[in-house]
Amino acid sequence: MTDTPAPDALVTEWLTVPDVAERLDLDAGKVRRVVQEGRLLGIRRGEPKVFSIPAAFLVPGHLANPSAPSRAQDLPEWTVLASLQGTLTLLRDAGFSDEEALVWLFSPIDALRGSPIDALRAGGKTEVRRLAQAEL
Repeated sequence: MTDTPAPDALVTEWLTVPDVAERLDLDAGKVRRVVQEGRLLGIRRGEPKVFSIPAAFLVPGHLANPSAPSRAQDLPEWTVLASLQGTLTLLRDAGFSDEEALVWLFSPIDALRGSPIDALRAGGKTEVRRLAQAEL
């Protein structure tokens, strides 16, 4: 990818691992495992370099799957966007680095009338995955 904006120019809110741990009610080690499993993505940024995760990857518990919001009563307050993991897998399979994947997810795409992360949060998993697959 050439002449792409830096992630900081696209992502408006970042969370550190302790921030994500608090929001998800997990310990920091579990958050790191979720990142290693490919369910979340983050990059080192700032000075000093701190591993940071876009806040947009987390959603209220009932919106884990935005195309079918849950009405269950015992849901967590926050969770990882369910459609993120498969999308990240497609981008990694296409050879994207973590930073390139972040830029792709947060950059506006005409076919989506917005960014892929906005489309995923609105339940547009199929359209986003179709575009990600085209990158293969």
